[in-house]
Amino acid sequence: MYIQKGIIQKQIEKNFIFDNIDTVALAKEFGTPLYVISENIIRSKCSQIRNSFLNKYPDTKAAYASKAFLTLAMCKIIESEGLGLDVVSGGELFTAISANFPMGKVMFHGNNKSYEELKLAVTNSIGRIIVDNFYELEVLQGIAKEHNKRVKILFRISPGVPGKTHKFISTGQTDSKFGISIEENSINLAFKKVLASPNLKLMGFHFHIGSQLFDNRSYINAIEIVTNLMKDLKEKWQFTTEELNIGGGFGIGYSPNEKTKPISYYVDPIMKNIENKCNQLGLKRPTIIIEPGRWIVGEAGITLYTIGSIKEIPNVRTYISVDGGLPDNPRPALYGAKYSAVVANRPYAEKVHTATIAGKSCESGDILIWDLKMPHVKSGDILAVLNTGAYNYSMASNYNRLPKPGVVLISNGKPYVIVEREKYEDLISKDKIPNHLL
Repeated sequence: MYIQKGIIQKQIEKNFIFDNIDTVALAKEFGTPLYVISENIIRSKCSQIRNSFLNKYPDTKAAYASKAFLTLAMCKIIESEGLGLDVVSGGELFTAISANFPMGKVMFHGNNKSYEELKLAVTNSIGRIIVDNFYELEVLQGIAKEHNKRVKILFRISPGVPGKTHKFISTGQTDSKFGISIEENSINLAFKKVLASPNLKLMGFHFHIGSQLFDNRSYINAIEIVTNLMKDLKEKWQFTTEELNIGGGFGIGYSPNEKTKPISYYVDPIMKNIENKCNQLGLKRPTIIIEPGRWIVGEAGITLYTIGSIKEIPNVRTYISVDGGLPDNPRPALYGAKYSAVVANRPYAEKVHTATIAGKSCESGDILIWDLKMPHVKSGDILAVLNTGAYNYSMASNYNRLPKPGVVLISNGKPYVIVEREKYEDLISKDKIPNHLL
């Protein structure tokens, strides 16, 4: 489906335009809440990764971290851009399989992969399984042997480097549920197990510092630790690290005082330091892999809402409520994420007061944006919350039995539905009533 150009042109001067589309017209056509994703922005980000990393440095790979946003259509976009796919669950893997994504370019992460998930990965011959712990190592060995496969793996390690971000999305510190400790006894035991297995081939290591990082120094600190580990393991086990996956976590700007940094800000010093350290330690530089997710899709998305009730508490606060909130964007309630927004049907109106954007869930914590500078608004106005492409649709729930919003992809000036809006009937489609209650 798409909106005729004539309709866009009539309102182009007064409404908020996103990727050459009138957002008010989108809200009228598809309803609200509505996720809107720009294919053009996604492809532009992928192009930057190719130009500043893949084409600039030999023996490099990039995989999109699909937990940020994944649909069948997104799989097709990432495939056409030549990137790999990082998945963290059987559901994400099944989505990739259903989209006919090249399995050799899929990497499977996660700290508690089930037997069924690992079997799905092994039987579909995915490219890499990132082994997070000893339990997984044993389960995977059994599955690989059962299916007569030799599975290529990376060890996820905990380098002991905290990321400068919210503690809920910091993952590289020693006290983390993720990864095998690089403490000598742990890593040596892991090596003994994998080297004794004819069904597992260790390719190298993976680490992930955290998410929404604006400082490249934590990556540099981790590289110092990991390259020393590579040297120690080469000397002790004659093991040559063929691949080093440094994860993702590159931050984006959510508010006016935050600025998204180019991919080169991260990868240039990372590559320089890896090259220098490998030369110093007499190591061959392994293939380097990055896994950006939010950086690719975060700024490619907005969410449209319709304003409902407006509550003014004199000398305290004005609450402007919208027809969505915590179920379609839990990030503000989960870890204080901050967003910016515009009134889509009056984007250039003077901002004359401060208001708080509240969701409709039965939770006091369901606040999308605190203290937003805004024009005067009325019920029925359309609000566009910016930079919601990452971790909004993918984290959405049916809390309060609210149907999940649909997703519209903007491509070459036309919107296409890539996820249908849920209906009330969908909410009860899996419910069952025991016979004794009938």
